[in-house]
Amino acid sequence: MSDAEKGGFIARVIGPKRRWWEYKARVKKLPPKYRTAVEAIERYLMHFGPVTADNAAALFEDVADLFERAAADGTPIREIVGDDPVEFVEALVRNYSKGGYVDRERARLIHTIDDIEREEENR
Repeated sequence: MSDAEKGGFIARVIGPKRRWWEYKARVKKLPPKYRTAVEAIERYLMHFGPVTADNAAALFEDVADLFERAAADGTPIREIVGDDPVEFVEALVRNYSKGGYVDRERARLIHTIDDIEREEENR
């Protein structure tokens, strides 16, 4: 049984607690504007992020990596997230949610619409 299966809410949502607290410690060390941006991304991900705890833990850690490097380089926040912060986060989620419920449902929707289109073309 994995740590995520044994643990409570945090473990089920974001993975092993140790990884979560290490991630949170890293975020706390960021300069204020970077920390605020990461915390906003985190809130969004808690609602719309990866389905599996392993994917979520890796995603949060990668966000921390990205913002730590950006802070060290003095990269402006907008340069990191682009013009559409939601699309930035959605792109991250797409990279980490392969095989999850959301991907299966997206594929099912696309397949169903493609089937309908083929049927209409064959009439």
